[in-house]
Amino acid sequence: MSQISTSTSKKYTVWIWILSIAIPLAVAALFTIRIPGVERLGFLPPIYASINALTAILLVTAVIQIRRGNRIAHERLMKTSIILSVIFLVMYVAYHMTSDSTPFGGEGVIRYVYYFILLSHILLSIVVIPFVLITYVRAISGNFFSHKKIARITFPLWLYVAVTGVIVYLMISPYY
Repeated sequence: MSQISTSTSKKYTVWIWILSIAIPLAVAALFTIRIPGVERLGFLPPIYASINALTAILLVTAVIQIRRGNRIAHERLMKTSIILSVIFLVMYVAYHMTSDSTPFGGEGVIRYVYYFILLSHILLSIVVIPFVLITYVRAISGNFFSHKKIARITFPLWLYVAVTGVIVYLMISPYY
């Protein structure tokens, strides 16, 4: 790696750390804030669940494209997935700043299944942030060997988060 790439990489590393810590903390803090006088944004959950579903489809399609050697399509699909994840996050926070959390009404074994999926989804949605950012930075820096190594970890984590986001929505939606 050249000197320019190394200094650029260090700059990105600082931003990756900042964002990886700030995003989960901001989301957690915003859960405690309610915007007074703003109508409940109850129409958002099916939209952001759909965004999660679309993200999952795009992630799988991006992997297929890179395996076929189509780097340009792969890059576009991955950038779109990142943009969709940011849009999801904004909608998710907006919804929770205007609405109380919906309790899950299921009983028995399904309740344990729901909370297992929800907890793993939440924890991995925090864990995946630095992985996505590092993977992206390695790609835009042209460090494709390192990009490919970490992408093998990032892809299943991100796909799990996207798919379980849809599952959580489908399981909780009857109780909205």
